[in-house]
Amino acid sequence: MRYDVVIIGSGVAGLYAAIALPKHLKVLIINKSNPWECNTYYAQGGVTTAYNDDDIPSHVQDTLDAGAGMCNLPAVKLMSENSQGVIRDLIARGFQFDCDEEGNLLYTKEAAHSRSRILHAGGDATGRHLHFFLLGQNPHPMLSDTTVIDLLIENNRCCGVEVVTGGNRRTILADNVVIASGGVGSLYEYHTNAFTISGELHGICIEKGIELESMEMMQFHPTVFVANNWARKQLLSEALRGEGAHVVDENGYRFLFEYDPRGELAPRDIVSRAIFDYRQRTQKKVYLSCEHFEGEYFKERFPNIYKSLNDLGFHLPKERVPISPAFHYAVGGIKTNLDGSIPSIQGLYAAGEAASTGVHGANRLASNSLLEGLVFAKKAAESILKNSSHGCSESFEIGNEPLEIEGDKEKKDELRRIMWENVSIKRTPKGLNSALQAINTMLETNIGRLLRLRLLTAQSIVTSAIKRTESIGVHYIVSA
Repeated sequence: MRYDVVIIGSGVAGLYAAIALPKHLKVLIINKSNPWECNTYYAQGGVTTAYNDDDIPSHVQDTLDAGAGMCNLPAVKLMSENSQGVIRDLIARGFQFDCDEEGNLLYTKEAAHSRSRILHAGGDATGRHLHFFLLGQNPHPMLSDTTVIDLLIENNRCCGVEVVTGGNRRTILADNVVIASGGVGSLYEYHTNAFTISGELHGICIEKGIELESMEMMQFHPTVFVANNWARKQLLSEALRGEGAHVVDENGYRFLFEYDPRGELAPRDIVSRAIFDYRQRTQKKVYLSCEHFEGEYFKERFPNIYKSLNDLGFHLPKERVPISPAFHYAVGGIKTNLDGSIPSIQGLYAAGEAASTGVHGANRLASNSLLEGLVFAKKAAESILKNSSHGCSESFEIGNEPLEIEGDKEKKDELRRIMWENVSIKRTPKGLNSALQAINTMLETNIGRLLRLRLLTAQSIVTSAIKRTESIGVHYIVSA
């Protein structure tokens, strides 16, 4: 069957693109597991928006400052200028952000924002509420438990995808394909991502000669509860620190001010490095203290954090929680134009965390991610409606490379350890070269296709990190 549009991923970018495409088009959404196993579902903090037109220059400047001079200014302006529009669209469709008793929108502040401009829903469950809402708005069919294993490219035109579904490999033809598959979380031993997020689409792009951008820019969230046995670690929203939670050592000392005068409200790359360095330097444990919060307010404002940590035996807000940084967000990705299109391939688009619009530069400003996904997904949908893409062949050969073979799981675990130890918060030339050598060695062994794609993505991250010899933003490299 041929579709007008195939969308890979059912997070905020994939779903918002889908609802912007009219019902008369044949649109198919593909998700790797179930629809809610995506990073959007786990997003806690909120959606950034310019508070009003007068706030746009300030929001742009905050984004540029956080991005350490590497942001694409036209992309940042486009995002901020369209922020109020997408918020109004969501509200008009029936989405409910948190409001006060008079019905006024509640705005909160997070690190590196110069004012309160972040909207939230369900307290600390913005992503979950938004995702559920967009699923309900989506008029198009979904194909779940399906993994995309190749892009069908002919004469610099995307013609569809190859997938494995129900144990079978098949091709799905499409005039347009939108990659909204998320980032690379499962490449790291400690991460906050859905288990489906492993960077395979980036690996496919490398095979096809499609440009990736800023792949060295991997963001680590500073406040994560990692002392559990799950692959995905428990994120403790930046909104906690935005509303006054403190990072302290085992003696209650707020050491972050040794590193930056903004303390807990410094950009997350600074806070992550500070925690990492302080733990190494002092051998002291680090905690997040929410002790100043009033109990009932905390339970209402952060219900999911309250329940999750309570289930693990921590009685918030009165009890401190041990924290560590963990991988959180891929700042770079598949290079796109401002309309979400991929420059070298007609009919191919990317949006959300999978893409690199240049908005985030060297470091993503807190809560800009959901906004970026919304704005550029809509731009991609608008571009698809303006530009027809036809002329592909009717048939493509199905690949025969085995997807997984014995020993792949152990190698995946080894890759995650290598990436965490050598390509995370603090990098050294020696560690990066060691990681690259190990990855190249694994690529030369007998492995399945899914692991090969992960390794290609990891290779791109490490190679980009080696090329950037000076620290900037989330890329922090020292000589030893």
